[in-house]
Amino acid sequence: MFRSLCVLLSLTEYLKEFEASSSSDESKVEPQKLFKEPVRIIEQYPAGDGGDLTKKHMVCINWLLSDKPLDLETELTLGFLDHLLLGTPASPLRKILLESGLGDAIVGGGMEDELLQPQFSIGLKGVSQNDIHKVEELVMETLKNLAEEGFSPEAVEASMNTIEFSLRENNTGSFPRGLSLMLRAVGKWIYDMDPFEPLKYEKPLQSLKARIAEEGSKAVFSPLIEKYILNNPHRVTVEMQPDPEKASRDEEAEKELLEKVKKSMTEEDLAELARATQELRLKQETPDPPEALRSVPSLSLKDIPKEPIHVPTEIGEVDGVKVLQHNLFTNDVLYSEVVFDMSSLKKELLQLVPLFCQSLLEMGTKDMDFVQLNQLIGRKTGGISVYPFTSAVRGKADPCTRIIVRGKAMAGRVEDLFNLMNCILQEVQLTDQQRFKQFVLQSKARMENRLRGSGHGIAAARMDAKLNVAGWISEQMGGVSYLEFLQDLEKKVDDDWDGISSSLEDMRTALISRKGCLVNMTADEKNLINSTKFVAKFLDSLPNSSSTANESWHAQLPAVNEAIVIPTQVNYVGKAGNIYDSGYQLKGSAYVISKYIGNTWLWDRVRVSGGAYGGFCDFDTHSGVFSYLSYRDPNLLKTLEVYDGTEDFLRELEMDDNTLTKAIIGTIGDVDSYQLPDAKGYSSMLRYLLGITEEERQRRREEILSTTLKDFKEFADAIKVVKEKGVVVAVASPDDVAAANEERPGFLNIKKAL
Repeated sequence: MFRSLCVLLSLTEYLKEFEASSSSDESKVEPQKLFKEPVRIIEQYPAGDGGDLTKKHMVCINWLLSDKPLDLETELTLGFLDHLLLGTPASPLRKILLESGLGDAIVGGGMEDELLQPQFSIGLKGVSQNDIHKVEELVMETLKNLAEEGFSPEAVEASMNTIEFSLRENNTGSFPRGLSLMLRAVGKWIYDMDPFEPLKYEKPLQSLKARIAEEGSKAVFSPLIEKYILNNPHRVTVEMQPDPEKASRDEEAEKELLEKVKKSMTEEDLAELARATQELRLKQETPDPPEALRSVPSLSLKDIPKEPIHVPTEIGEVDGVKVLQHNLFTNDVLYSEVVFDMSSLKKELLQLVPLFCQSLLEMGTKDMDFVQLNQLIGRKTGGISVYPFTSAVRGKADPCTRIIVRGKAMAGRVEDLFNLMNCILQEVQLTDQQRFKQFVLQSKARMENRLRGSGHGIAAARMDAKLNVAGWISEQMGGVSYLEFLQDLEKKVDDDWDGISSSLEDMRTALISRKGCLVNMTADEKNLINSTKFVAKFLDSLPNSSSTANESWHAQLPAVNEAIVIPTQVNYVGKAGNIYDSGYQLKGSAYVISKYIGNTWLWDRVRVSGGAYGGFCDFDTHSGVFSYLSYRDPNLLKTLEVYDGTEDFLRELEMDDNTLTKAIIGTIGDVDSYQLPDAKGYSSMLRYLLGITEEERQRRREEILSTTLKDFKEFADAIKVVKEKGVVVAVASPDDVAAANEERPGFLNIKKAL
């Protein structure tokens, strides 16, 4: 009660400066009126000067669907329509656009209904200048054909099952369900509508199913396409043209503007600006007083469970294959993973792994094309995915490298789930050259987007690749090395498709085997027991080929500082080192310390004072790599100086018991992060693969809870190696890289990625 009162008093100090609004109309959002005719916008975007710029245009067609909010049933029906059009690789609008050869990847998010008025967007990137209008014509023609012909019954059934499964499962991943429900409610509440309406899907869902059964899907969906898209004049077509000079022009214009503003200021104005800037910097770098921090309500260490969250795990065998079972309530859903050892794969085939995984799901069999297979998965299951997993294993030289096939289905569909898993693994024909070419182009476009929008992830992967084998493997399949591979592969698909197809088949032979296989299942006890016979049948169908470890995988990139240059006005700056190399032995306190560094030192210096959107650190306890990263950072060398100052920050750190307790509790919040049953079973499986025992989990938890200020100061010795021997990778602008190398000659090796 006292803490709540303190919070209210603190809020009062701020709110008393404002006057209450006399009318709610001032904050009301009025609907935008629909245009009477379509609008076209042509703009430029910063692009690298490499490659054929005439083939780097983008075009996106956008509709505002209504001049007023829609009722829940119409919203739900439009959501189904969106899934039918674009929700899967087999969806007709997505499929036709990608197979057209007019562009590399889809842009536009389809249906968006979180604002007052819903909208729909679709387009392509990587389009030739001469093909812009062809893309627009293809979109409109496809929508017109779908309105006239309707969707196949199989497509409608697959979408219906997929969306209904998702609604009933309500799987929000690591995001708490309560917060998810709250945000759904807020989406209507802020527009003065019923906040509970978005949560009531049952009645409109049943109504929609009844309408489709009675009238047919064409009578339901075709009028929506015509009313909200084809006959809707509120259409905005946005064309983006690549311009390698735009970034430098924008920067020059900004400099001229700032210089003009400066010249208009008097000496007194400049002095006042300098004073205000210094005052702001002082406020930014001055910690909150202890009494203010104590006024924030928090838990105490007595409120924290002394033992980690236990996931029931039974380890057994089915036909000689290890099977993990987790007896958890899952609302009659079975979640399952089938794991295959990847270590026998030849090194030269490693970079094909992501495309191999995609091919299994998006190519056809002898009896079904990929559309039919995709629809069958949608009709019978809650979804199947295939992807690689790689991690270092603490104390071992060899990394953990696996292919994971992950799926889920209602209890009555478990046999279908394992039959379909077997189908994609063994029956899919890896021979469709044009489909594979699309995969390459899509992957290349995604990687280029990651460079611009998630450069910190690219930098982190590159640093890992310089410091450990697992990092090198991951970077080969998802970093700059992978992008370079895709750029070469694009041409090779045309020149040597037989060789590539043969390599994909070799990969299947090497990877899909009972040897080294592991099955993981999460469900209640009854469904686990009932599923065993289907698992046994699935495993019996697998080849029994042998696999041997491939020593040639032991590779790393050269440990040199590197700048990956892209057309951007912000940077992603990383520095990393392996603290196990300095002799550091893992303790649970490291989790507390690394989180505290990110929430205080890096937050204050990189984000608040430095102006970056984010500054954080990460400690991979499996490999020993401790890394610093910044996100959308206006600085480069200045940020690296902050990283190097972390050692002194820890040595000089003083904190009271209250601050230390909050740091510990915040760390436990991460360790005990919210997990739904499927995530609990999956996390338990990963711990099994990485050799993390329950005894170790208990020991780490005790070490976290007993963290002291002394541990912080001792950790300074561990991260000293990052300052002295760490590698730097920056995904950055050409100007900032040039400035850094001018100040510190030869500091960064330059690598152009776009």
